Amino acid sequence: MSDTEFPNDFLWGGAIAANQSEGAHLAGGKGLTTVDMIPYGANRMPIKLGQVPHVELDPDEFYPSHNAIDFYHRYKEDIALLAEMGFKVFRLSIAWSRIFPKGDELEPNQQGLDFYRSVFEECKKYGIEPLVTLCHFDVPMHLVNEYGSWRNRKMITFFSRYARTCFEHYKGLVKNWLTFNEINILLASPFSGAGLLFQEGENHDQVKYQAAHHELVASALATQIAHEVDENNQVGCMLAGGNFYPYSCKPEDVFTAMEKDRENLFFIDVQARGYYPSYAQKVFADKGVELVTEPQDFEILKHTVDFISFSYYASRCASAGMNEGNTSAANVVKSIKNPHLPASDWGWVIDPLGLRITMNTLYDRYQKPLFLVENGLGAKDTPDENGHINDQYRIDYLREHIIAMHQAMEDGVPLMGYTPWGCIDLVAASTGEMSKRYGFVYVDRDDKGKGSLARTPKQSFYWYKKVIASNGKDLS
Repeated sequence: MSDTEFPNDFLWGGAIAANQSEGAHLAGGKGLTTVDMIPYGANRMPIKLGQVPHVELDPDEFYPSHNAIDFYHRYKEDIALLAEMGFKVFRLSIAWSRIFPKGDELEPNQQGLDFYRSVFEECKKYGIEPLVTLCHFDVPMHLVNEYGSWRNRKMITFFSRYARTCFEHYKGLVKNWLTFNEINILLASPFSGAGLLFQEGENHDQVKYQAAHHELVASALATQIAHEVDENNQVGCMLAGGNFYPYSCKPEDVFTAMEKDRENLFFIDVQARGYYPSYAQKVFADKGVELVTEPQDFEILKHTVDFISFSYYASRCASAGMNEGNTSAANVVKSIKNPHLPASDWGWVIDPLGLRITMNTLYDRYQKPLFLVENGLGAKDTPDENGHINDQYRIDYLREHIIAMHQAMEDGVPLMGYTPWGCIDLVAASTGEMSKRYGFVYVDRDDKGKGSLARTPKQSFYWYKKVIASNGKDLS
């Protein structure tokens, strides 16, 4: 028996997101979303960060989300491949604008409802449990243009209506839900994270934390509604995880790392505990933030999540002297490069022990079950002359992280399941590239949108199939 034996009910699977996989960006009555406005190339990052308003499509730009990998038309083929690997769970998201194309309608779009019903039924056909994210970086653009997105309190009503529609329509098909993907990314990437655009001269922190408050209330309301609609529903929050290490043992560096961790965990503190953390008032005061709230908000926030889901790709490093000159541009969450760790082709450090540390931190803090819903290695995969992809580097990365995950469970941390990111190659959220691949399945498409879209299992496909079949015992 291997040292990495997992519980019998452990959920092995993989994860994708609508905006990075579906394509068909206006099919079936779907409306435009924020991600549909984010191009590939030099303008991508300034638009993601909300620095450059981009509310109309530019015919000279290439928008990767518009076609992506065409999961919209190929989902049956793709889910069959997941079933061949033995998936127990498949994390995917619903595109809000497929259900409510503008976002503020009173009645949903039937074509959108029918599409996701077909997807979930296809999962069930193979005994795969859907894990569904309601909002994965794709706010309907009408809500951005008409209301200013999450800076506007009306968004709580729109999101609650959307959430209730999903819970009621998919009752019996879906029982595990996430409200907002990587909710803390709102602070680092305001437009892609929450559809926020800024007016000249305004306090960006005020806008971001006010939007965060509205999202937190909306998340708690959705959690309340989910439990009312079906007592079997389980609702989780979702954190872009990874602890900040102090760059040195200088107390100032240790304190900065603590502050950076708090900045990330702020959202989950509220979603898991049901109230604002004690440190929030000083953060708001230091940043000149004055939240506008309603008295009922604080009662609503008491509807806490059932579990904590999180992504983990890398740990981070912080020092009191952090600035633009010494932080990595590899991710929107800024970090000083850790000299003790290797890095991926895109500059993300590879730190399996950091996963164990993150899991222990989250469980120590919240005492709720965890679910690792994103993890993986973005890498350039090159087919050989026979079309085979030998991605041993990905296997090595995943093996070490599965071992670390199991060690955290031995530490006493309950983990519901594991869904590596981009189980089928998809458009990278950070860069818009297809060449930054994560999947077990290769998709023939390049960074400019060219290719047949043919699916080919990689070497990691067969390795992960063996891992699942052995319930984590065979990692060779």
